Amino acid sequence: MFCKNCGKEIDDKAAVCIHCGVATNSIQDNGGFGWGLLGCCVPLAGLILYLVWKDTKPKSAKSAGIGALISVGCVILFYVLMFIIGFTSY
Repeated sequence: MFCKNCGKEIDDKAAVCIHCGVATNSIQDNGGFGWGLLGCCVPLAGLILYLVWKDTKPKSAKSAGIGALISVGCVILFYVLMFIIGFTSY
């Protein structure tokens, strides 16, 4: 495998690059549906997870961020519809 920092070839089982000293541990990033659901149910958590993970876990960050955006969009749409229905009922 190659080091993600310096690009030099290192052993597949190496924990640290012998050339630059950067840790090579790979973080699992599957961008699961659960993070999107959490972001949708708790938009603030989705936003925080997006901001924290955007560099280290981009797929999971994107899922949480999209879930938060969908939730906020639904709330805005709900209030717009209630506003329209409120004025048309008189």
